[in-house]
Amino acid sequence: MQTFPQSRRQFFERSAGGFAGVALAALMAEQGRKEGLHASPFDPLNPLAERLSHVAPRAKQVIFLFQYGGPSTLDLIDYKPVLIQQQGKPVPESLKQNPDKVGGVFNHCKDELMAGPWKWSQQGESGLWFSDLLPHTARHADDLCLVHSMYSESSNHAPATYLMNTGAILGGKPSLGSWVTYGLGSLNQNLPGYVLLYKVGGLGGSANWSNGFLPAAFQGTQFRAEGAPALNLAPPAELANVQRSTLDLIQRLNRRHADQHPGVLDLDGRIASYELAYRMQSKALDIGELSQETKETHESYGLNDENSSKALFGRMCLLSRRLVEKGVRFVQLYNAVDKLGWDGHEQSTDYHRRNAAQTDQPIAALLADLKQRGLLDSTLVLWAGEFGRTPMMQGNLGRNHNPYGFTIWMAGGGVKPGQSIGATDEIGLRAVDQPQSVKNLHATILTALGLNPDELFFESNGRQERLTGVAQSWQTIPGVFG
Repeated sequence: MQTFPQSRRQFFERSAGGFAGVALAALMAEQGRKEGLHASPFDPLNPLAERLSHVAPRAKQVIFLFQYGGPSTLDLIDYKPVLIQQQGKPVPESLKQNPDKVGGVFNHCKDELMAGPWKWSQQGESGLWFSDLLPHTARHADDLCLVHSMYSESSNHAPATYLMNTGAILGGKPSLGSWVTYGLGSLNQNLPGYVLLYKVGGLGGSANWSNGFLPAAFQGTQFRAEGAPALNLAPPAELANVQRSTLDLIQRLNRRHADQHPGVLDLDGRIASYELAYRMQSKALDIGELSQETKETHESYGLNDENSSKALFGRMCLLSRRLVEKGVRFVQLYNAVDKLGWDGHEQSTDYHRRNAAQTDQPIAALLADLKQRGLLDSTLVLWAGEFGRTPMMQGNLGRNHNPYGFTIWMAGGGVKPGQSIGATDEIGLRAVDQPQSVKNLHATILTALGLNPDELFFESNGRQERLTGVAQSWQTIPGVFG
């Protein structure tokens, strides 16, 4: 194998991550031996080995239902009676007096409020409000925790999507799923720790699920929702009997090369990836065999629906349940089956009717399935887009991007169910009660998993990098855990 010269600077830059957790490892080793787990730092040759959380976790796994395109939560789960009453009227002057708080959204919209044509009702014992676009999800009102006061730092899709997925508006940082698997490893060594399911991923592409400066083993792995989850898993029949011996020879050569280049974590990641791919050959094929599920399960997820978009998203939701059931740590689904998703700048009602019809039933089936199997308590389910949309009309019955106030929901994983946290103003333009940054949302997710956001770091270029940025610059969202 060809070798490449390495400068002194490159050596120290690439070696830094390996030294970062030595002291922490010594402190946690005794507890790790008692519990049969590996304390941080990770083993480069077994990077997905299960590791200790900093404190007792509420959740063990995550399913992130990413709603690409920026759904208008005003049309879905943020009931605004004043907006309905003021349909067609100008924006109240009181809400225009702080333009710095709402950026340039007024410049791209008509001065005309627009409420959707939906009927609203309170659901469950909690009385949470849902529009009639989400009849199936509404039945799970008492399982959900709605945070109505989220805000983003960008009104453009790619930066806002990066922020929601990586904590930064510029690409190149590790994704949430990468940080989680770096911190905790996975519960199944025969499957990737971080799996993606999408037909169309977030705008900005693979930077949304990149490992960034973390070792390559923590990058997201795409599985397909149709056919074999991963291509080229099965070797040709004539090579099946010699595959293991061939791989052993390749790994010995790779190991020799890695020994000559200490501190280059990418080499260890590649070696580990070869082994994971070999172990995946039978396990991943089994995961994708949805015919093992009952007819009732297929129907509940909408797999046979005449709406092909719903059927595809239903397969992704069912596959996500099978993945967490087998111990995959972090599963992320993207809803979009085209390049637009929820992005309705014109005829917003059509976009939202179409996307709700695609996602509502499968998501409700996923929640019910997890709960029935006893998996919801240990699985944190997150529903979120990159931002919301304006209460003012844009173009022909459309809505513009609105990063200043939108809603997300969480379920399971120790979250206090059936509650509503925070609020936007009377028309849903800006978060005014308990505004919550994406950083706080990430800190809340890490906390649910037993990870201290400040203690989850990786040294890169001589500085401690974190998902949540500067230490102590975050807070968990008050009330999420009761």
